[in-house]
Amino acid sequence: AKERSAQPSAHSGTHAAAMSYDRAITVFSPDGHLFQVEYAMEAVKNGTTAVGVRGKGTVVLGVEKKSAAKLQEPRTMRKIMKLDRHVSLAFAGLVADARVLVNKARLECQSYRLTMEDSPTVEYVSRFIAQVQQRFTQRGGRRPFGISNLIAGFDADGTANLYQTDPTGSHTAWKALAIGRNAKSVREFLEENYAEHATAEEKGDVDAPIKLAVKALMEVVESGAKNIEIAYMKPGQPLKTLPADKVAAMCKEIEKQKEADKRKKKTKKTAK
Repeated sequence: AKERSAQPSAHSGTHAAAMSYDRAITVFSPDGHLFQVEYAMEAVKNGTTAVGVRGKGTVVLGVEKKSAAKLQEPRTMRKIMKLDRHVSLAFAGLVADARVLVNKARLECQSYRLTMEDSPTVEYVSRFIAQVQQRFTQRGGRRPFGISNLIAGFDADGTANLYQTDPTGSHTAWKALAIGRNAKSVREFLEENYAEHATAEEKGDVDAPIKLAVKALMEVVESGAKNIEIAYMKPGQPLKTLPADKVAAMCKEIEKQKEADKRKKKTKKTAK
């Protein structure tokens, strides 16, 4: 019995191996993992959901709001932030980390304007944020940023952009994306419904990207409109927040449409 208890299990061995390689940010494990960066990705997955949708004439950022305490000021719990006149950011993960990264990005936007006498492109801003995040994965004495960002905006020529950055320091362009908790299921919803809403926008429904963002968040937000925040941008215009009453009205309309679709399905089944 003593001999059996003295032998470590396979699970404890792998756990010990992981622990030995996650002490330092700059040390790779034998199978090519940087555990601290992976832990930062887990912090993103634990964050509330954020959604970005890129239309032709509108870019939309939507987030799941945490319900504020009775005596707390809701305006201090912002998850959608303005970086420049034409660029905005939504994030999932650690709020304090986002504040630091947003301040760095705002400073870079101002510096670019002073140096180049022009506004930076959305790609330039997202690339800068990704570079800062990557720098924090490569040097000792610091830890990765525990956030993933959705950066949306318009370039000077009116081109809509949506980029994502993550704790690894990579940045990629998207038509629509979800980050944070339940990101996988929301992303699948966006993949299934993006083409339909893009067609609707081409036919003249300017609110189609906003509707898609609201629908996507309704898939995972339990209390509906109460905990949904939507902000959008149009070419040459600043970031605007969709009023709470309009969000509520849109949610009611979407719910009615869902019920109508269910009824149609039932009638088709009974007809068969």
